[in-house]
Amino acid sequence: MEWTGARYADTPTVRVDTFVGAPPERVWEIVSDIRLMPELSQELCSVEWLDGATGPEVGNAFLGRNKHEALGEWETTSYVIECTAPEVFAWAVTDVTNPSSIWRFTLRAEDGGTRLTQWTQMGPARSGLSRAIDRMPEKEQKIVFVRLRELEAGMIGTLAAIKERAEPS
Repeated sequence: MEWTGARYADTPTVRVDTFVGAPPERVWEIVSDIRLMPELSQELCSVEWLDGATGPEVGNAFLGRNKHEALGEWETTSYVIECTAPEVFAWAVTDVTNPSSIWRFTLRAEDGGTRLTQWTQMGPARSGLSRAIDRMPEKEQKIVFVRLRELEAGMIGTLAAIKERAEPS
């Protein structure tokens, strides 16, 4: 696990990884199937491809619906910005050039399995978290820290669910 940044303007990041006892091609089938992600995530409720897209390709867009106890419910449109099977799947949220966040899965063959990394960056564009910071600017570092911890916990859970689904039983 790794974190960077203490203020939203620093574009803080979180990175987690795990070893999956399955080849990258098998893990790729899971991480690149956005329709599975609501089953593997604590906040993501539903996802659908937009504009006739049926799978991950750079430029394709998808709509995600999320729910968080403190932040409420929201929808975002995300755009695939990197897609190299079976190595990298990444998307920018709300805008490719000025995203409210970026998410990335990286897969690397390792010891007969896969080293799976999930990484996210907050900002640079405003997000729902920005509204909380606007209301309590003196607590920005704490707000960012708490959100980073939540994201980290969610990502650890997502990777564990991917691992469980990918590994042979």
